[in-house]
Amino acid sequence: MADNDIDPAASTQMFRAFVDTPEQQTPATAAGGSRTGVITAVVIAVVVVVAAVAWLAFK
Repeated sequence: MADNDIDPAASTQMFRAFVDTPEQQTPATAAGGSRTGVITAVVIAVVVVVAAVAWLAFK
């Protein structure tokens, strides 16, 4: 019967070592902040365009 806890390729250990590395966490946080700003800008632009179209439609 196979043991489900054995990882023959050791990929789980390599992934955990990658995730636990502090150098890898800092750039991800900075990228997440800039992504939030871009998403916010796109949402505001869409709201402005929809408002302009609605204003022109009811004018």
